[in-house]
This record gives sequence, structure tokens and C-alpha cells, in this order.
Amino acid sequence: MNTLQEAALGLANTIGSSGGDNQSILPRTNALGSPASTKARGRKRTQSWDTSPGSVEDGEDEEGQEERRRQPGVKRACNECRQQKLRCNVVQEPFSICSRCRRLNLECKIESSFKRIGKRSKNAEMEREILELRRQLATQHAPPIAQHAPPIKAPLTTSNSQSPTISHIPSTLDQYMGSQEAVASLMDLRSGLDGGSYLRSPNGQMIPPRRLENVVVINDRVQELFRHFFTFYHPFLPLLEPDKSPDYYYEASPLLFWTIIAVAARRYHVDATLLNALAAPMSRLLWATISDVPQSYHVVKALCILCTWPLPISSTSTDPTFMLTGLMMQIAMQIGLHRPSHAQDFTKFRVELREEELKDRVKTWAACNVVAQRVATGYGQPPSTYYDWSLITTNPNDPIFKVPEGIEARLLIERFSDKVTRSLYSNRSDAVGLVDDAERSILTTFLARDFEELEQKLLLSVSKINTLYLRAAGLHLRLSALFDSPTSKDYREDLLALWLSATSFLECALTLETSAGAILTYSTNYIMQMIVAGGFTLLKLLNSFFANHIDLDYGKNLFNRTIWAIRTISVTMNDLPSRLAEVLAQLWRGGGAGSRIMPQDDGVMVSSLQLKVRCRMSMSLVFDSVWRWREEFQAKGRGNLESAIHNPTNPDSAADSSASSTVGGVDPSLAPPATISNTVTPGPGATPGPGA
Repeated sequence: MNTLQEAALGLANTIGSSGGDNQSILPRTNALGSPASTKARGRKRTQSWDTSPGSVEDGEDEEGQEERRRQPGVKRACNECRQQKLRCNVVQEPFSICSRCRRLNLECKIESSFKRIGKRSKNAEMEREILELRRQLATQHAPPIAQHAPPIKAPLTTSNSQSPTISHIPSTLDQYMGSQEAVASLMDLRSGLDGGSYLRSPNGQMIPPRRLENVVVINDRVQELFRHFFTFYHPFLPLLEPDKSPDYYYEASPLLFWTIIAVAARRYHVDATLLNALAAPMSRLLWATISDVPQSYHVVKALCILCTWPLPISSTSTDPTFMLTGLMMQIAMQIGLHRPSHAQDFTKFRVELREEELKDRVKTWAACNVVAQRVATGYGQPPSTYYDWSLITTNPNDPIFKVPEGIEARLLIERFSDKVTRSLYSNRSDAVGLVDDAERSILTTFLARDFEELEQKLLLSVSKINTLYLRAAGLHLRLSALFDSPTSKDYREDLLALWLSATSFLECALTLETSAGAILTYSTNYIMQMIVAGGFTLLKLLNSFFANHIDLDYGKNLFNRTIWAIRTISVTMNDLPSRLAEVLAQLWRGGGAGSRIMPQDDGVMVSSLQLKVRCRMSMSLVFDSVWRWREEFQAKGRGNLESAIHNPTNPDSAADSSASSTVGGVDPSLAPPATISNTVTPGPGATPGPGA
């Protein structure tokens, strides 16, 4: 009998002596015996006669192995070997631990009551423990989120204990994930997925958190941010559908999804660091999306929203908003939004648009023109709008192509603003594009009548936000008075119309309320720019001979409220609104505006209303005032915005700081916002003016 047959006989004796114990371990490969015996073993795994690596000590010679084969069969394996289903050479009498337990330094013992614990049972037990922890934490409130948590670091290299396909979540992730979600982020034992990337809903479905580079936002936080966006920001630009889920927007366009998150994070007090954390990843996602030549009109929606609420900046020279509006319009026309009924002509794929999608494309194209016009007006640039037949609001023959009511009124207002720009600031025979004084006076008269007709048309159906946009268009028209010559016939009448337009717009803005409450702090970048223009208008007129013809105390009070409103709109320390508010305050304090009545025949005061900067259309006043501030304050070392931002100037007090005094008659709700950790750092020598 050869050695192989002896071993087979020994194995048979072992199985027989164990009474058919199902814990006895069969060899892994090459089961010996007849085909009948092989078939009888059925589904049992076969095993090699060579023992497992852990069952034989390294360095044992062949003689030792042969002697061990001659030993009587082992009645029972030790607990550790039975758990792993490995061959065991433990000796019970006298007791001698097995070679595997000796090598791995394990506790080698034999217990008659020991039962193997299957992996499924163990996993099920761990799942029950996790569910119990979830249940306990559900009755408690999650700990408050740190308001000044450090920024998320770059992903670390995955270790052996982590899934190689899932990025490591930094330790500072708890600022985006509560304790309940941290428990839920444990490994999903049933599906084998890493819980760091998937959470489980109450009904057992997997809910993936959203990640943009190192920023992770859990599902509950996403839902809350979307509600925040549609409550406070959506009324200013009703482009999206509130009844759509965040997952719908993410699948439509990741850029659109993260744009909504970034805009909602501007006033998200639960986590004041989220906007700052998103700024750089959002910028990279934006340019990566554009570089791929997008074919989805949902990317155009994202650009509309991003141009309406740009990411915080501290200088106009680093502001890409006007450039993005050009890209927005070009992408929209490249995919055929301006020809909604002929989308097939702009793609090589077959396109069959449903009625709902066709209406959405018409609305998106209208919103593109509205946003492009506002950006052009606010930045003092020529508009890139394209008003064609698809934007005719009264088309009874084609109700599908009718612009929705939420956009229709605003489109009419911006078309009027476009008419003002093209009539007064698009003279090709003039170096700066201005028409002459006589022609400007006539054109202004006709445009004023058009404005009155538009106001009457929108009187019954206009909302408070639409009224604000209408007043901004009126201010856009009347700012042309600052280009008139002091010797022109209607000079004083035009200045009075400018005063009335500026005060009407500012009062409408400072008292803006909707069903959600006072929402000026959530207003658009365009509204902020027009408020700044209104503030500089007050500064200009109150520091001139025109102060004799108006209520001086009212003008001073309104100017103070305007300063606080601009500071309230600021979302981060040292951003552009806060810097422009400080420029306004310093010019007011330094020029002594409103402190005395100017004589009417003072030629110097008359000339002070003239503009040096004349190429920025109606916003030339803002750029001109900033240039004057540079010459009068910054060049002489009197204006330091960096230090003043932390200690804002009070325009109505001789004190150095607004913190050290109070402004009489100022609306308490317009107090400056609390300082938050997010700070926009300008480049060397950066100022809020042109070319800054």
C-alpha cells in the first residue's frame, strides 16, 4: 500500500470515528475514491492533501510529517481551526496546542459547546447593531455644526483598510455630516458597498451623498439647501421648477446642481464655510464643463443662475460674469435655443421634443436674454441679447411658444433697458458712443413716455420684485442726465428726474418684502449694482448745488440706509459689495456731502456733476466715483479698504467706526451682517474700481 492510499484510509477512519461530525474538514482538492463516493459527497468542497499553510510549521522535515500521519485520528479540531475550517493537529491527551495556533499566537482550546459562526450570521448581527444605533440617534439631536471648521484637506492615499475604489473622506467631514449619518456611513454588509459613499434611507434604499472634489454634502443637507434656494433666490429668477428633485437636476447637469448648492450656501447659516469650500471646486467644474462644449441646455440654465449670483470676488478685474454671459448666449444659440421648434437643425442626432421640453427651452432662451441684459446694464457694457420672434410674448396662434408669466414681465422690462442702451449709448459716430445733447434730450423724452406705458401695462400684474426691476430700468434711463451739459435747456429738470428715479428705486429696494419676509439680502448682483449706482447718485447730487432743491435730511437718511443695505448684501468679508460700501462712506465723510447748502452760481459745484469716465454707459457714474476716490483718498494714503472693512466707516458720524456710534433713523433690519470667517483676498493693490 503506497503512502497516498494510507492517507486515504486514515481520513476515512477519522470521518468514521467523528460520528459524521459536519465540522470535520475534508481535503480541498483531488478527492480520492470511486466515482460513486465522489458523487455521494455532493456539494462538499474538496481539499488538497497538502495541508494549509497555517497547519504545518515552517521548516518541518518529511520525517516529522510522516510520523504525524501515523498518529491516531484527531477527535476534534481546536476552536480556531474549526472556525476557519482548517486541518488541525492538536493533541488532546496529553494536551498539545496545534501548530497553527502556536505560529499565530492564538488561544488553542477545545470546547464541546463551540459552534461556528457563519459570515452571514455575523454580518446580520452587525447590521442589527447599526440599526439599533440609528434608532437611538434618531431620538437625539445631532450636535451643532462648527461655524469655523477648517477647510477640507485634499484626499489622503487610501490605506489597506479602505476600499481602493472610494476616496478617503477627511476627518473634517463631520462639518458636512451629522452623527446619525456618520453611523450610517459604516460598511453596508449586505451589498458590500462602502458606506462612506452611500447612506441608507429609512425604507432601505441607498442614498449617495453628493461630492465635488473634497466637498461632500449629505442628502438631508442637499434637500435643505434646495428648499433654501427655491424659497429665497428662485423668486428673483423663476427659471427652474421647484417640484423637481435634486437628483433630477444632478442627472440633468452636475454644474446646474452644484450651482444651486453654491447659491443657496450664500446665506446658509448652518454651515457658513460651505460657500468658501465650494468656490474653487465650482470654478474648476465650470471651466471643465465649458471646455467639453456642452450640448445640454441645462448647462445654459446653470450659467444663467451663476451670472445672476456670481461667486464672491473683491475686484472687478477678476470678475468673469460679463464674459460668462457671452458664453451663455453662444452656447444657447449653438444648441438652437433661439429656434426652439427647429432643434433638429443644430444637432446630428434625431431630436423629438415633447411639449413640456419645448416650453422649457423657450423659457430658458427668454431667461438668457433677461440675464444678459441685466449683466450688460450692471457692468456698463453693450448687451449680447438677441430678441427675435420666439420672444414675442403675445402669440395666440402658438401657445407653446408663449413666454411664461414669471418671465414675461421681466423680459418686457429688460427689452426696455435694451432700448435705452441702444438709443442713448450706441452712436457709432462718437468716440464713446454717446449721442449729442440735443438728440439725447429728445430721445429721453420719448423713452420716458415708453417707460410710463410699460409701467401702466404692468401695473395690475406686477409683483414687488418686478416693481423693483422696473424701478431699476427707470434709473438706468435717468442716469443719462449726468452726461448733459450744465448749459443745456432742461438740465435741472433732468437732474430732478434723476433724483426722483434714484430715491424711488432705493425706497423700493430697502423695503422689499415677499411672503418669505425681507429678502433684500438674497437679491441679485444686478440689484446690488443698481443700489450702488443709486448711492453714488445721492452722493453726487447732495454734494452739489442741487442740494438747495431737495429735502437734505431725507437725502442723508436715505444715503445712510443705502450704505447699510449694501453691507447687508455682502456675503463674505472683503467682497466687492463691502468694499464699494466703504468707498461710498469715505467719499461722503471726506467730501462733507449734505453738510451745507451749495450756492447756485458756484461754477465749481456745477462742474462737480460732470463725469470723467464716460464709456461705461449708465454705470459711468459708479466707475467715475471710484476713480475720484482713488485720486482723493487712496493716492494720498487716506483710504485703506483692507483695514476699513474690519472697522467700517459710519457716514453719518464723526467717529472713526460705525461700531462706536449709531445712525439716527436707520432701519435696524439693515444693520451690517455679522462678520464670518470667509474672506475674499484681493490681489496686491486691488481696488473695486475699473481695472482693479
